[in-house]
Amino acid sequence: MRDKVYIPGTINNIRVGMRQIVLSDTETVRPDGSKIIKSNSPLTVYDTAGPYSDLQYIHSIGKGIDRIREEWYERRKDLTRLEPSLGEPRKKNAFPMQQPVFKAREGKQITQMYYAKKRVITPEMEYVAIRENQQVEAMGLKSYITPDFVRKEIAAGRAIVPSNINHPEVEPMIIGRRFLVKINTNITPCSQYAEEAVKKMIQSCQWGTDTLIDLSSRDNCSHMREWLIRNCPVPVGTSPLYQALAKAGGKPEDLSWELFRDALIEQARQGVDFITVHAAMRKKHLLLTNNRPVNLASRSGLILSEWMNVHKEENFLYTHFDEICEILKTYDISLFLSSGLRPDAIYDANDHAHIAELTEMRHLIEIAWKQYVQTIAEGPGHIPLHKIEAGTKEHLYICKGVPFFTMGMTITDIAGIYGYIASAIGSAQIAWHGASLISNESMIPVDGKEDLQASIIAHKIAAHAADLAKGHPGAQVWDNALCKARREGRLNDIQWLTIDFLSQ
Repeated sequence: MRDKVYIPGTINNIRVGMRQIVLSDTETVRPDGSKIIKSNSPLTVYDTAGPYSDLQYIHSIGKGIDRIREEWYERRKDLTRLEPSLGEPRKKNAFPMQQPVFKAREGKQITQMYYAKKRVITPEMEYVAIRENQQVEAMGLKSYITPDFVRKEIAAGRAIVPSNINHPEVEPMIIGRRFLVKINTNITPCSQYAEEAVKKMIQSCQWGTDTLIDLSSRDNCSHMREWLIRNCPVPVGTSPLYQALAKAGGKPEDLSWELFRDALIEQARQGVDFITVHAAMRKKHLLLTNNRPVNLASRSGLILSEWMNVHKEENFLYTHFDEICEILKTYDISLFLSSGLRPDAIYDANDHAHIAELTEMRHLIEIAWKQYVQTIAEGPGHIPLHKIEAGTKEHLYICKGVPFFTMGMTITDIAGIYGYIASAIGSAQIAWHGASLISNESMIPVDGKEDLQASIIAHKIAAHAADLAKGHPGAQVWDNALCKARREGRLNDIQWLTIDFLSQ
């Protein structure tokens, strides 16, 4: 059977929720017919479902989930609370409860990277250390993942904890090579009612997604994002360029820095934990894509390339990058440096355009670090198996070892509606070699439907396979527990230990 357990911290006043699989006893029959009964220790596993996996929890969409991090703010001297403007009208379909909005106090730094460099172990750092270890110490195993190890990895820029100060509902998680491989799911809730959008989000978390990216691209989607964030236990990301484009009437040539900045600030105050920014895509790089057989894989890349070609100017995300970092550090938003030039065909894997953009990312990473902004860099989309290892090593070297994520890892162009299978195969390989975050491939709808659950679980299996290959503490324990149950014929335990049943 499956239980929800809460593990207390020893440094900070925290309670870390995880799933515990209670296993039945092992029965051995002696030659004389008597039985020897030995108990099996329960298996504790990482849980992305937040309170939704707690059978005692009663959810109210209009109230949102518990703001677990808000009490951690009480003793902080580096935050200020923004008061709503007098007479400010409530937006149509807005979340029913007015939530406080925080930002860094003038002259103060609040990011996890800043505190890590100051040798401070924050509640978020201890929280992720407990989650990552999955209670392996209780089984007599040792783990290198201590709260101080987490702090050191964040300080070095090799890991990030996406946790906007205005998303106190989020359960802190970490992205980095020395930790569990995480998976991302894209979601577009704008066309749905709030209840339907939140239900889809909850299902994604229950199936195992570690982060969500809201790809809404219409002007009236802000209220829907608020509903999602207030009910979401995992980090939520966005591409502010899409909201800016909507404000520009859908015309790339009418985009501006001002529209992007306003969208970014609005989303920061809502609680978005990370944003994707295609700032490393320079005007000079566009010529390098002329010989490609297909267009760019990135929609944002296409939008920005059109803007640069029309205006004959440099990418405004590049020229205003310092200002972007100023906003991000004010709310402790993580920066996902996205690849606008990543290949959309196997033929173009690791080509000059992609490498040129990675080199520019290196420069931007250094700028972001000066402002203590937690940063992660995007890698290739389409790449054949035999080029993954070398491409990953080059990416990690060029981008100074920051966490590496890939948006829909594709190892062949012919997969069609089974693209998520090709993506899972490639994702397992690239995560083994160094990627920290993999994104499940958006499935081509069949008869108007897409099986999101199949895609998420396929990538969850890919992530676990990479964890096994990397020797992550506790990864082998799960497989061992299942194999022992199979050998002993404990059918109920076998069922509970499979990933598809655990995700229900």
